[in-house]
Amino acid sequence: MGGTFDPIHYGHLLAAEEARRFLNLERLIFVPTGEPPHKRDHKVTSCEDRYAMTLLATAGVLEYSVSRIEIDRKEATHTVDTLREFIRSGIEPRDLYFITGLDAILSITSWFEYEKIPELCTLVTARRPGYPVSKIDSLPKFIRDKLEYIEIPQFAISSTEIRQRARDGRGIRFLVPHLVEIYIESNNLYRS
Repeated sequence: MGGTFDPIHYGHLLAAEEARRFLNLERLIFVPTGEPPHKRDHKVTSCEDRYAMTLLATAGVLEYSVSRIEIDRKEATHTVDTLREFIRSGIEPRDLYFITGLDAILSITSWFEYEKIPELCTLVTARRPGYPVSKIDSLPKFIRDKLEYIEIPQFAISSTEIRQRARDGRGIRFLVPHLVEIYIESNNLYRS
């Protein structure tokens, strides 16, 4: 499951668990982006903080792990490179799923070498409030053909909203796991 995770929240975790169960996956690897090329227009929290929060959020869940694969990459971080790296490690493309939100899937044609991604994995997306499923029809057929769609309980929560609440001094309890909340507060993340 790829994402910026700035911060990781219960919406991410719910989507991950629904995908894991729906696809009957043995394990799910969270892959926080290093320096996301698609988010250069706004400041992203350091990759080390985002990695730490992802570790805290998934601690104790045996089927979950967190990878530094994109954080440790010295050059630009692209999904296609990460998928190739997983395949080089011995995972067959038929056994590799890339799970991300519908908002990300709808922008996939702007990704680096996006046309190669369906050859390397099965794409999996979960519905997000504000992003109509009908927009999937606008994607190229070769993307739609390799796309699994999962239903998750509607959970209107976003990292952007959480960052704003933290910035404004409003609470974020029950939007993120408790250890992530403590990490954000202890490290004074998202404050002006």
